[in-house]
Amino acid sequence: MSNPKPIEEMAYEEIFAELQAVVAALEGEGRPLDEAIALYERGQVLARQCASLLEKAALKVRQLNGETLSAFEGEA
Repeated sequence: MSNPKPIEEMAYEEIFAELQAVVAALEGEGRPLDEAIALYERGQVLARQCASLLEKAALKVRQLNGETLSAFEGEA
């Protein structure tokens, strides 16, 4: 995994797919320790970014639901 794409430039789906690939690689056998550590570190960063993007999406949904509810309340 040399020169991976910067995470900030990746969509959630790309990040998640790479995270799955990292997990699969770590579950495999015969990987040198330094490579396994580098994969683990990349996986941690990917996982944090996935969580952050999901939190932002959940916040957006809550905001949209709140705005929608406020609009309907004004019509009642």
